[in-house]
This record gives sequence, C-alpha cells and structure tokens, in this order.
Amino acid sequence: MHNERLLEIVRFCVVGGLSLVVDCAILFGLTEFFGVNYWYSAGISFTVSVIFNYWLCVAYVFKNVRKQTARQATIFIGSSVVGLALNQLCMWFFVEVILLHYMIAKIFATAMVTIWNYIMKRRAISA
Repeated sequence: MHNERLLEIVRFCVVGGLSLVVDCAILFGLTEFFGVNYWYSAGISFTVSVIFNYWLCVAYVFKNVRKQTARQATIFIGSSVVGLALNQLCMWFFVEVILLHYMIAKIFATAMVTIWNYIMKRRAISA
C-alpha cells in the first residue's frame, strides 16, 4: 500500500509538471503575444490547466478510479475554484506587492497551490 501511494504521488507530480507547462505556456502566450493583462492570463491558463490536469488524474494518476459521482465532481470543482482564488491572490501579491516578474510569480503561486491541489483532488477522486 505504501509503495502504491508513493507511485501515485510520483504520477501526480509528473501530471502536475505537464499541467504546469500548459499553464505557463498559455500564461506567457496570452500575455506576451496577445497583450492580455497577466492577471487575466493567469486565470485563463490556470483554468485550462485544471481541466487538463483533471483528465490526466482520472486517466493516469489515480488508478482504479470508478466513474465520477456528482459529489466527487462537486468536490473537485470546488477545490479548483479555491485553487484558482489562491493562484490569483498569489499572482497579485508576488507581482504587485513583491514586484516579481509575472512568470517568476507563477512559479511561487504554483508551489503554494500544489499541496492544496493534491489533497483536494485525492479526496475528490476517491470520495
């Protein structure tokens, strides 16, 4: 059981890394190429990466997952909304208060949201 959970965490980190690439690519593209304010770009990119992440979590990370119930979907969506709020708050704080570049701020925001995401997604998937 312990090794199973460790492998699950490793798979979660791999999927999280891929989701981060999607998130950062969209954030950068919208901000740099389309002139969208970083804060809006961050919200859009986070939302797209959450959908991508959910799909991979169900398909790859959390093995032996049965069809999702309405309760599980509600937990997942609720935790994602809180994750989005944390992401946006961190982006604002690190860019506007600490004065970091928005892409550096994204790294810090992601680090702060990752633990929340694992705990809540684990609950959502296995509830």
